[in-house]
Amino acid sequence: MDRKIFRLAIPNIISNITVPLIGLANIGIAGHLDSAKYIGAMSLGVTIFNMIYWNFSFLRMSTSGFTSQALGARNLTEATSVLLRSVIVSVSLGVLIILLQYPIGQFAFRFILSGEEIKGYVEAYFRICVWGSPAVLTMYAFNGWFIGMQNAKTPMFIAIFNNILNIGLNFTFVFGLGMNIEGIA
Repeated sequence: MDRKIFRLAIPNIISNITVPLIGLANIGIAGHLDSAKYIGAMSLGVTIFNMIYWNFSFLRMSTSGFTSQALGARNLTEATSVLLRSVIVSVSLGVLIILLQYPIGQFAFRFILSGEEIKGYVEAYFRICVWGSPAVLTMYAFNGWFIGMQNAKTPMFIAIFNNILNIGLNFTFVFGLGMNIEGIA
């Protein structure tokens, strides 16, 4: 019994440790740019998306729960159906966020921005990152499904790969192509 718990817990812990590493890498790269405004803008942009995505954490949790129930009942057809439904909901919600990006952005900027000096940077970061909403929410669904299927290693490997890819693309876009905040986004 303990081995089964550790087999799920250890990869899950490692996955959760990698989450803030993306932000640390982004801040580290922004810190090497010519203005502290980039760090402030990126931090505010990340805060906006954290608030948005936190509202959709039910995708991971519900997918995990329903998948576990189907797996426990040995109903793989239902487990696959749970994933399909979750992906459809995730993509739909992600597209809705994209379609509503202007009012969402205006609402968030009104409450989060304290001055005009970084507004353009925050808006640029937001307008680029918003296009990843369907992918982010779909990853919530897949992570929940894998965990519900008693497979915590796949989400761990995906999280590690995302970190490596993020760092590589940040270096390429920011230092190779000179894209500043847009490259970090």
